[in-house]
Amino acid sequence: MLLGNGRMRPPEIRPLSTPGSEEDGQPDREALLYVLDQYQARYPEEGDTLARIRELLAGRSDCFERTCMPGHITGSAWIVSPDRSKYLLTRHRIFDRWLQLGGHADGCPRPHLVALREAEEESGLAGFGLFRDPDGYVPLDVDIHDIAARYDMPAHAHYDLRYLLAATAEQPLEISDESHDLRWFAREELLEIVHEESVLRMLRKGDDALKRGGGDFVYGLS
Repeated sequence: MLLGNGRMRPPEIRPLSTPGSEEDGQPDREALLYVLDQYQARYPEEGDTLARIRELLAGRSDCFERTCMPGHITGSAWIVSPDRSKYLLTRHRIFDRWLQLGGHADGCPRPHLVALREAEEESGLAGFGLFRDPDGYVPLDVDIHDIAARYDMPAHAHYDLRYLLAATAEQPLEISDESHDLRWFAREELLEIVHEESVLRMLRKGDDALKRGGGDFVYGLS
């Protein structure tokens, strides 16, 4: 439906459907496709990555399960302090690098809520705000990266949707069993230890989103 200014109205987000029903998760998929369109309008140069994500959504009903091979949807959180002076990163136990928090959807068809859940579980923090702009919970960034085979898991890809979150840095942190370490970094400190473009891209996009305005953090979702 068109709004008065000519923009499309975001699809309605309904309660999660009953597992096993014919329309299991379909409204959520439609809403996700809508916000991916909004994301592409903002970053048209990332069309190839978005096309691969849309193909997975359309072709695999199990794309939110970690058993979906050769790849599945994951959700990540780029976390800033409310005063925008610090960024929370985890030193991942498997990859042994400073990265954003995040993980598997495990069946949840709303990646923004996956990012929120993983942020809470991997940090021990409470009271997160999830950034929402006028077009909905548009991802901050999207990324498809390969995961090497290990144990009984074959090589596969993570179709990662990243979202902007805020949490107060004064709360005590709890390191999960998925991390070696967990720390808040000032921007200058982050730039000294992180050289991975995927992470630096989230830093730039997060800063731009907060400067651009037009959206706000939504609290109390969990």
